Amino acid sequence: MWFSVSITIAVLPALVFAQRWRGDYGRRPYDRNGVPVWEVDKNFPGDLFTFARVRYDSYSGRGRGGGWDTDYPDSDLNFSLRLQQLTTIKVNPEHKVVDLTDEDLRDYPFLYMIEPGGLSFSEAEVIALREYCLSGGFLMVDDFWGDTQYENLAYELSRVFPDRRPEEVPLSHQIFHIVYDMKEKPQVPSIHSARYGVSWENARDGSDTTTPYYKAIYDDKDRIMVFICHNTDLGDGWEREGENRDYFAEYSVKKAYPMGINIVTYAMTH
Repeated sequence: MWFSVSITIAVLPALVFAQRWRGDYGRRPYDRNGVPVWEVDKNFPGDLFTFARVRYDSYSGRGRGGGWDTDYPDSDLNFSLRLQQLTTIKVNPEHKVVDLTDEDLRDYPFLYMIEPGGLSFSEAEVIALREYCLSGGFLMVDDFWGDTQYENLAYELSRVFPDRRPEEVPLSHQIFHIVYDMKEKPQVPSIHSARYGVSWENARDGSDTTTPYYKAIYDDKDRIMVFICHNTDLGDGWEREGENRDYFAEYSVKKAYPMGINIVTYAMTH
């Protein structure tokens, strides 16, 4: 059975710059970096959304890339807090790191995977991810740039779904409007690239990264199972929100959090 989460779609007050969360409190247990903990109803453990990040093996081959723990744990903690603050979704303050072969994987209907340029699935992970997605699960892939890194992800996903290919998702799709009405497909650069006044990051292979792409793999009922955020880094908008006011205002508030909340809401209601 799937983990049950009750959702009422209602957006709460606007974001406040979060610089006070980084550094003022020092290092807390389990590296929360000052992100506060909120109370949850322990009588209803099945009524909480838990941000679950996929741990995977990688290598320095086709696309390279960072690794499964890029931006970890700040992006996971900050996103969980903002989802709790900005919607009426009941959110677990504790994030989770999962392996695709975990027996309790279906307790987490939303999975987040990052930097897949060097991703390499085992055969057991291929089978587990296919069964997870076809049974109703949702995988979000984020933060990778350029053609070579995309080709590596596409190859690994072709092993998972030999009969399905990623398709570009039109801006008219409800995932761009389900909570926040996105007027364009958002591109979020790393905070370092943003300091140079650009909204993209340079690819290692030199390919053009100025256009963000949002692709999906659908099930037989046209439900998105895998949502691919290419040439964009939503996770940096979550992780780095408290480091620079301009970056926070332009990328965290306008793009990273609204798109992330839309993705999670779609995943949890379809």
